[in-house]
Amino acid sequence: MSELSKRDDASRYGDGLLFTDGMPDLDENSGYRGAVAARAAGITYRQLDYWARTELVEPTVRGATGSGTQRLYGFRDILVLKLVKRLLDTGISLQQIRTAVNQLRESGVSDLAQTTLMSDGASVYLCTSNDEVIDLVSRGQGVFGIAVGKVLREVETTLVELDSQPSDPSDELAVRRLSRKVS
Repeated sequence: MSELSKRDDASRYGDGLLFTDGMPDLDENSGYRGAVAARAAGITYRQLDYWARTELVEPTVRGATGSGTQRLYGFRDILVLKLVKRLLDTGISLQQIRTAVNQLRESGVSDLAQTTLMSDGASVYLCTSNDEVIDLVSRGQGVFGIAVGKVLREVETTLVELDSQPSDPSDELAVRRLSRKVS
């Protein structure tokens, strides 16, 4: 990694970004609205709002600044939302997930596609190599693992699919009515 990209990564981590490994730089004027972020992560809007208010996963493109403003989530944010959802689905407590997310932020992961989140059902471990996964499993600690690279690809695919849907997903009923009239 060049010295310049190390400095860029350092400044981006300083901005509170969780991952910086080759994903596009954030454009402060573009992002995904909350409803799209929630759908792409497979969570409810209520969960999304709660996680933002409790600072578990905050939008990095634009936060809510008062009544009537919309949060905008970047790709990284949606990836973290989906990882949190996966961990919740496996029975990990929100407190342990919060610890894991903070651990990810602090670790400065450089190759996200090679990262695996492992858990023994109580704690979450960050493994950045196959040797770390094998070591964890051989000690009897790993119960399950989440390959972050696979989740990253799922988020990309979901966002592409959502982009190809009608532009106003908040009015699905109107879209259905229109499609019935055309038929």
